[in-house]
Amino acid sequence: MPMHERYAHASVIALAATLVASAASAQSTADAPTAPSRTVEDTKGVYSVSFENDIFAGGDNNYTNGVRFSYYAPESEVPSWLDRTANAMPFFAEEGHKRWGISVGQNMYTPDDITVRTRQPNDQPYAGFLYGSATVVSDTGSTLDTFQLTLGVVGPSSYAEQTQKFIHKITDSPTPNGWDFQLKDEPALILSYERKWRSLYEFTPFGWGVDLTPTAGVNLGNVYTNAVVGAYARFGYDLPSDYGPPLIRPSLSGTDFFTPNRDFGWYLFGGVEGQAVARNIFLDGNTFRDSDSVDKEPLVGGVQAGIAFTVYDTRIAYTHVIRSDQFKGQRAREEFGALNVAFRF
Repeated sequence: MPMHERYAHASVIALAATLVASAASAQSTADAPTAPSRTVEDTKGVYSVSFENDIFAGGDNNYTNGVRFSYYAPESEVPSWLDRTANAMPFFAEEGHKRWGISVGQNMYTPDDITVRTRQPNDQPYAGFLYGSATVVSDTGSTLDTFQLTLGVVGPSSYAEQTQKFIHKITDSPTPNGWDFQLKDEPALILSYERKWRSLYEFTPFGWGVDLTPTAGVNLGNVYTNAVVGAYARFGYDLPSDYGPPLIRPSLSGTDFFTPNRDFGWYLFGGVEGQAVARNIFLDGNTFRDSDSVDKEPLVGGVQAGIAFTVYDTRIAYTHVIRSDQFKGQRAREEFGALNVAFRF
């Protein structure tokens, strides 16, 4: 079977796995006890830092780096107008505890060989993305609805070129020589919605637990337009009230916020995802201007696994992500690690 067909099949398998997980989750609700809906509002906010880089996979290509800083306010500090607005949104659970959050971040993309000084028309175009996001969530304890608005800029004004050259200089890494051919400046807009369903099994009084979380979401905008489905499972001691560690979009993400039940906890996690991609500016090129581009794959599959620790009001998590080919003729698969540190205060 050709490589691109094999990866397309991987995407279909990921989609099928999600459907199976959803059915299993629905069945588990009838067959086993689940975590009750929370009745007490969380009075602590959360600062979160995410760092994603392919250095964890020994590479330096495609999606090569992402950094994001986030803040989520306490549930007890959601203004009444925002609570009413969230309740008016389609699919949002009115009984859920609301939070608002803000994030700023930068992503960068490069071809397989960054030492080449000429255009590489059949490889990942150079591109940078600088953005800010505003988010509102509704958490019932068993479902999580997320709506996010992201605004930013793609192109030289993202300062991705300067960031990569600075980091490579201080780490004595190869100099990236092709940024003259990066995507041109373009305003960025993304509207995102996502729902998660969590079924929790707790083996009390020992503190052990396992949960399963099917997820579905959509991103709309000139940067990403895609549908994403997936599922992941956690197993560990004192599973905190979160939905797994966060990843930077367009990945299926967990949550920057968390609520531990004990002073120490840990869990292992793993999952699958599938994306149906209508637009990806980092592969399709600029929307209104000529730029480098490649022929993207319409279906993309991926797997992820990792470990997380909670110590008092701190969570540290590492996720390793592997994806199928994003575009035709891709030389190296997309693989990266994601490190997240979050603090409650």
